[in-house]
Amino acid sequence: MSLPCPKCSSSDAFSVQENGWGHCFSCNKNIPPGSGGEGETQEATPMAPRGAPPPVPSSHKALRQIPLKTMEKLRYAVAEYQGQSAHLVSVPYGDGRGHAATKIRLPNKDFRYIGDTKAAGLVFQDRWPSGGRKVVITEGEFDALSVSTAQDDRYPVVSLPNGAAGAVKSLTNAYKWLDSFEEIILWFDNDEPGRKAAEECAVLFAYGKVKIACAPSGFKDANEMLKAHDIKGIINCIWRAEDYTPARFISFKSLKVQVMAPPVEGIPWIFPELNDWTYGRRGGEVYFFGAGTGVGKTDFFTQQAARDIAEGEKVAMFSFESHPVETAKRLAGKYSGHRFHIPDAGWVPDDLEQSFNALEKSDAYIYDHWGSADWATVSQDITLLAHMGYRHFYIDHLTAFAAHADDERRMLEGVCADMAGLAAKLGVMFYVISHLSTPDGTPHEEGGRVFVRHFKGSRAIGYWAHFMFGIERNTQAEDTQERARGRFRCLKDRFTGNSTGKTLTLLYDPLTGLQSVDNDWVWPGKEGGSSPFTDQREQF
Repeated sequence: MSLPCPKCSSSDAFSVQENGWGHCFSCNKNIPPGSGGEGETQEATPMAPRGAPPPVPSSHKALRQIPLKTMEKLRYAVAEYQGQSAHLVSVPYGDGRGHAATKIRLPNKDFRYIGDTKAAGLVFQDRWPSGGRKVVITEGEFDALSVSTAQDDRYPVVSLPNGAAGAVKSLTNAYKWLDSFEEIILWFDNDEPGRKAAEECAVLFAYGKVKIACAPSGFKDANEMLKAHDIKGIINCIWRAEDYTPARFISFKSLKVQVMAPPVEGIPWIFPELNDWTYGRRGGEVYFFGAGTGVGKTDFFTQQAARDIAEGEKVAMFSFESHPVETAKRLAGKYSGHRFHIPDAGWVPDDLEQSFNALEKSDAYIYDHWGSADWATVSQDITLLAHMGYRHFYIDHLTAFAAHADDERRMLEGVCADMAGLAAKLGVMFYVISHLSTPDGTPHEEGGRVFVRHFKGSRAIGYWAHFMFGIERNTQAEDTQERARGRFRCLKDRFTGNSTGKTLTLLYDPLTGLQSVDNDWVWPGKEGGSSPFTDQREQF
């Protein structure tokens, strides 16, 4: 029977168990028998964590062939909730510590939660220490209890709190805890949703770390095997779990539906001319940008990112030469046409607040790099963000990853290859700024032509990039009109090849900090000291 809680304001979340203990599902307090709520609240057992569900009554019988000792070990409780018999289990936070939520299972698979489900990790995660040889992850609590029963409750086993549909989010929340184990065994239901969830979860971790277990023919899951008294079969499933190997080949005929679908233009750029060149932006592609110091590459970068954020696209910024606060101000400025990072640029605090409020709705991320860039860490974070729905990753700049490398060229080649692989696997887009090497002729800051060979790491960038762009501007020009304009050049077009060598003119407005296309501008004389007919062949 549901009663008012003597410890909080809830009118119906308190219930009294058969052993006399009371438990509130709102404030998660356990109250000892006969105290009336006046005494100090205690845990139902000395080992129970704060906020955990009450213990299983000693008179409770085995459930689904799961013995009482296993239910007590993993703290799976049966009690009354709102006048009905309910199954209760505590769900910890993603690090395995502290009570995040209580999961309540009512008859007819009516599931309810009380607490912080967004930050919740895996069911039973708090019952095991991190690290160790292996951990088994099942799709449901009964399967985890069944596996634990078969293993005599000695080895770590956890469960998804929301089934296959929420598997990726649950494993993402508990990523660091899971990654501390040498081996991760995914044992989801032997059906299509279970198999699909296992594929999606396996790619979260390093290759070779994940194994896939599957119930044998005739069984859907571990609990069905336990009910059939097949303890040995459960153990065999764990020890015979196969290494996860992503599919390498796709049959030609299976592609027909996708092949016959009409081509669709990708997400648009800020300038229509770039859409004409590229047919928009597509998941799985990598775009590289190169320019001299102060030429305007960061302005283009942040203006494009701000547009994506304003359009509701999921964006993550990795600005290794700027503090997150400065990056946020620049993005807000590109949205509203103000230079918020400059004190006397004609804006007031209300302008900044309005712009910031407009952009924060999309929940963009800015990477807090603390002055260092480690690709191994960044790539792991990108993978996690991608599984949270983030599609656009802006990296300024590529060479930051090789700042302390003994062999800069080899380091950049590895990063570029990894980046292209991540883009293809995760279906995301990378936008990457590269520093340029000093040219033999006119400096880039004086309008010198940008070639592919000028990009640091050009050998790898030229190989892996889908598009490469260069920006040229004479920052020392005596003519202020010329100094305000830059040439945006397509250096590589893998998609069609038709746009390689095309250029457009960008005009920078110092009042708004925004760039726009100026199709009417006629460049005086030669191209920054180079003839318009300079050989455009790529050189590596």
